[in-house]
Amino acid sequence: MKNTVLFEKHQALGAKMAPFAGYNMPISYAGIQEEHHAVRQALGIFDVSHMGEFIVKGKNALEFIQEVTSNDASKLGIGQAQYSCLPNENGGIIDDLLVYRLPEDTCNEGERAYMLVVNASNIEKDWNWLNAHNQYSYNTRLINISDQTSLLAVQGPKAVEALQSLTNIDLSRIKYYHFSKGTFAGLDNVLISATGYTGAGGFELYVDNKQAAALWEAVMEAGQKYGIKPVGLGARDTLRLEMGFCLYGNDIDDSTSPLEAGLGWITKLDKPKFVAKEFLSAQKSAGVTRRLVGFSMEERRVPRHDYPICDQAGRVIGKVTSGTQSPTLSKPIGLGYVEKEFAVNGSEIYIDMGGKLMQAEVQKLPFLNQ
Repeated sequence: MKNTVLFEKHQALGAKMAPFAGYNMPISYAGIQEEHHAVRQALGIFDVSHMGEFIVKGKNALEFIQEVTSNDASKLGIGQAQYSCLPNENGGIIDDLLVYRLPEDTCNEGERAYMLVVNASNIEKDWNWLNAHNQYSYNTRLINISDQTSLLAVQGPKAVEALQSLTNIDLSRIKYYHFSKGTFAGLDNVLISATGYTGAGGFELYVDNKQAAALWEAVMEAGQKYGIKPVGLGARDTLRLEMGFCLYGNDIDDSTSPLEAGLGWITKLDKPKFVAKEFLSAQKSAGVTRRLVGFSMEERRVPRHDYPICDQAGRVIGKVTSGTQSPTLSKPIGLGYVEKEFAVNGSEIYIDMGGKLMQAEVQKLPFLNQ
């Protein structure tokens, strides 16, 4: 089991630690509810250094990324990022990821540079997949910087105000899914990305491991008067679920297509070619047989992963992929796949909880309109 370089800081803060994706990770500090509300209302800081980062460089870097990802990376300008996925040949999702277009190396004319940010549980799988495709088709350099990179997410409506004192970069001018690189908290070469997994606004900060402890301390100090709280993976899950964001391994995996998962918006079928384009084009033409939907419940029992979803007569029509008690809405919410005729806002469905059918209603995502 690995530790992030901030492991001792989490212990000193009294974090409840647990294994996650091969790492000892903080699940909560003061409690999930308190941490959740801090992010929604003010500011929270997460250590998500377990995530993976790959650099892609070369004259054919764009062509390579275009083939292995579903979104259209040709639309990215320097300083922009996009959400995408790695489809497999059968139209399933190997992983979902972020693609960053980095500044070019002026010493190597004609080259492009990108960073791919992947899920911690999929680092080895993704790395092997990308190298297998690069080996036969492209002369592109792939560099795995996961073990030397730390990632802090500073999320919440007070993020710009709290962090501005740490940099001369105008944080208010970094648009959503854009980034800037520069000096931050006296540290050089920090990548400041206006992205996140909470829907609460804020930034994700990429730094070398050697800088991570100093960055954590600087952010905590700057955020003190804004009510900053350290936040664990427990609240990260409730925050992302309120926004309807997919979690790999729960809501999407190697057997779910991006069209079924409601990710058609990152699946650009008009690209000349990419892995599974033919499969996904055919699926779109034929229509999917199931869809990922959000649902809410008035009952207090929380729906859990793999609970059957049924119609009123008790016939199984799908299954729950994620569920929680929403701290903001004060009621259970969840995601799950259902037969397409039930994937309509307002549809009445039932969650089988140990043989008892509990009523739920399909709800348009996100659950919160921030």
